[in-house]
Amino acid sequence: MQGMNDQMGATLDDVVILEQTVEPWIILRRMVLVPSLQLILIACLVMQVMVLFEKAFMALSSWYGRFLGPRPHRIYMCDPIEEDEELGSLAYPMVLVQIPMYNEKEVYQLSIGAACILTWPADRLIVQVLDDSTDPVTKVLVEQECQKWRKKGINVKYETRKDRAGYKAGNLKEGMKHEYVQHCEYLAIFDADFQPEPDFLMKTVPFLVHNPRLGLVQARWKFVNPGESLMTTIQRMTLDYHFKIEQESGSSMFSFFGFNGTAGVWRISAMIEAGGWKDRTTVEDMDLAIRANLKGWKFVYVPDVKVKSELPGTLKTYRKQQHRWMCGAANLFRKMWKEILFTKGVSFWWKFYLLYDFFFARKVVSHLVNFSLYNVVIPVAVLVPEINLPVWIVAYLPTIMTLLTATENPRLIHIIPFSVLFENVISMHRMKSTLVGLFEAARVNEWVVTEKSGGTTNTKTRTPESHILKKPSLISVDRINLSEIGFAAFLLFCATCDLLYGDDYYFVYMYLQSISFIVVGVGYVGK
Repeated sequence: MQGMNDQMGATLDDVVILEQTVEPWIILRRMVLVPSLQLILIACLVMQVMVLFEKAFMALSSWYGRFLGPRPHRIYMCDPIEEDEELGSLAYPMVLVQIPMYNEKEVYQLSIGAACILTWPADRLIVQVLDDSTDPVTKVLVEQECQKWRKKGINVKYETRKDRAGYKAGNLKEGMKHEYVQHCEYLAIFDADFQPEPDFLMKTVPFLVHNPRLGLVQARWKFVNPGESLMTTIQRMTLDYHFKIEQESGSSMFSFFGFNGTAGVWRISAMIEAGGWKDRTTVEDMDLAIRANLKGWKFVYVPDVKVKSELPGTLKTYRKQQHRWMCGAANLFRKMWKEILFTKGVSFWWKFYLLYDFFFARKVVSHLVNFSLYNVVIPVAVLVPEINLPVWIVAYLPTIMTLLTATENPRLIHIIPFSVLFENVISMHRMKSTLVGLFEAARVNEWVVTEKSGGTTNTKTRTPESHILKKPSLISVDRINLSEIGFAAFLLFCATCDLLYGDDYYFVYMYLQSISFIVVGVGYVGK
């Protein structure tokens, strides 16, 4: 008996010790973790509602402009320009076509060739190739291509500079300093992988000629390689939404949107009045557009004019591109909010639209909430029983936003689940880039040119999903992404805990999302 009593006493002592050890954690969880997580959840909910209303507003604006409101051709005069019997080709304004490039060995012929066959009087057109290439072989090839077209009677200018100061913005700014530019009224810009149709200028320049307060005409992008992989298909869906909803709603409701940096035509006098190109961020196009808009210039988006371009084919390239776009936009918001707020002659509501709708909701909040809510807060919340996760936060709101996006690509509705999972993975990098831009941390002005392959996928014979299951090369070390793999382990842990101890089905989503992180983590995405 004495031995049994001793054993029971020892067991009770162990229980007491365990309770004393666990009690601080219980107190910490109740006093700190639970309230903090509840506040973060509320903040995420508020941001999610902000994004939802913004998306709904843009969708309604776009649909109104598309189905009920007047189209650009009815709002603005855009009668074709015709040669005058007396003036001849002088009836056409002088147009400068700029093609900035940097080691674009795969696509330089496509862009230069497309610019040189534009339907426009040869004596009223200047094609300016701004070559920042550091590869001597590429520089020779580009210069030879310019000489070839010059011999055919096209006025092609091949321009270089000593260094890459300011990157693309610095290159464009330097190109505007040449004496012959002073004779041009309009400027068309095409990145090195963009291939306009011959009638591009005929369809866009008349808007500027007949409407003196229009400063910019933006065309829509279309893609030569949307069916190259599942990643490029998802990119197509994202960019289609951008052009069909964001750009179209901005054009129809406000005569303003962010310039896409290419496939557009500027009135040079509007650019000069706005201060020209600046290299203070990696989104020099958006910077110029906002400054021009604050000066009273209006923009028009013409969805019927489409320019071929190439989507990033590798995950590394896509991530670099996204960093440049997200970081640059957030950094521009940091630099311009005071300028927008205190600009005279601009109405309060217009400033509110620029600061809240255009910048804060779209360029900051949307990138912060996507990752923090669905990849952090929800997984952590399932580990804390005191936190209640209403199903409308987890399921209903994201479903509504997904459907708003899916309406623009009904043929790709079956890709939506893959798109949601992939976008949630990429949201980790988008949030990081947004924070880098907001706080001007390291890499804030990092500029990496998007690599191109020059591919010309035939979209008529190749469906968008035809290569979804195509196996890439074997996994190699340089394709491994440790951050994604680490986060996949975290999601797997949370999902397993929810499966074993939870009374909901959130683990289904977390398991699927963890698999997506693993797929991206081992580089099994893209080409």
